Amino acid sequence: MKLTKTQFLLLSFMLFSLFFGAGNLIFPPYLGQHATTQLPVAFLGFSLSAVVLPVCGIVVVAKCDGLQNLANRVNPIFSFIFTLLIYLSIGPGLGIPRAASVPFEMAISTYLPQDAPLKLYLLLFSIVFFLIAFWLSYTPSKLVERIGKFLTPSLLTLIFLLFISYVLRGNYNVTQPSEVYQNRPLLEGFLFGYQTMDAIAALNFGLVISLTLQEFQVHDKKNILSYTKKAGITAGLLLMIIYMMLAFMGSESSGQFSLNENGAITLRQIIEMLFGSYGSILMVSIFTLACLTTCVGLITSISKYFSSIFPRISYQKWVIFITVFSCVICNQGLDSILRVSVFILNAIYPVAIVLIVLGLMDHKIPKNSHYYQLVVYSTTIVALVYVIDGIHLLPSFLSFFSNLPLYDIGLGWVSVAICSAVLAFFLNFIQK
Repeated sequence: MKLTKTQFLLLSFMLFSLFFGAGNLIFPPYLGQHATTQLPVAFLGFSLSAVVLPVCGIVVVAKCDGLQNLANRVNPIFSFIFTLLIYLSIGPGLGIPRAASVPFEMAISTYLPQDAPLKLYLLLFSIVFFLIAFWLSYTPSKLVERIGKFLTPSLLTLIFLLFISYVLRGNYNVTQPSEVYQNRPLLEGFLFGYQTMDAIAALNFGLVISLTLQEFQVHDKKNILSYTKKAGITAGLLLMIIYMMLAFMGSESSGQFSLNENGAITLRQIIEMLFGSYGSILMVSIFTLACLTTCVGLITSISKYFSSIFPRISYQKWVIFITVFSCVICNQGLDSILRVSVFILNAIYPVAIVLIVLGLMDHKIPKNSHYYQLVVYSTTIVALVYVIDGIHLLPSFLSFFSNLPLYDIGLGWVSVAICSAVLAFFLNFIQK
């Protein structure tokens, strides 16, 4: 069965909303404010890690019938551990609580009285937020209708309203780029795209798209892969357009405001400049909608995965558990969550990128499990060493890793992955 144009559009809208969370909203304005005149180059790097890689991840997972099958090409034990870490980090352990706490701390708390009991307000907000997320996730068959028809159009309308208002009424004042963006804008943009976590999220959302297509009575694997590619590209283009709008506003207002620690402050300043005190309503609405749709996608995909691994526990029970657990973690505060997220991302993201690239090039890779093992394991080692080094626990005998190209900015794994791939190719040639 083929999808109608309306069904395909709803599918693409749903995929866009699953990706577009709080990080996707606040990172582009920050990038624009710091890159300024170097924004075109920095944005190219950002797009590679925040748009191109996630779309490729969606396609690879659909092609392999799931993340676990992709990781199985390395080793079944590695597959289980890596898949579990992915689902836990992007889900109840980090991703979902972060997405839920960001709208409160970046949009709501700033408009509360200074003596307000923030922990109590966060608790109340998180309970309401997760109740709505629970309701949306409990019946995944209605996900497209609820997100694609209502939430996504509402979110896009608000963002377009903000952008058009800035174009017509904004103050244009561009300054010089910050030092790191003067020296290496492409690399900094690429690393900044890490923080959206979308390449990791894509490894989860491929399953959601596949299940949604089956709800539309599309069961043929070839058709599922084709529609997944098209929906991924459409959602990616939409993400690119929104990122360009947000980054443009951050860049063009860079001389209007002082440099901020995060893009949420930049975005709030822009909204207040355009709409005054009424901007708080727009700010809260955009943040909450963006984070809610991402949380729903994560809860749905992770619950589906765990219900397949532990069939005695139903999908609905997993939804309840993940929702409650995420709510508890959310109330630990955004700062605590973000401190942990940096180390987890540095450990997992390189491995996810390498798996996505290998999955895309699978038809050109020798049919030998050692190829995947050598490249993925070497990447994993370098990523873990970098994380251990970051918390100052690196043994002296491992200090030679710091001599790797780009190691100081967290890209030491790139040269190792390339060298491992070349070595694996020659070993396979010799073995034949």
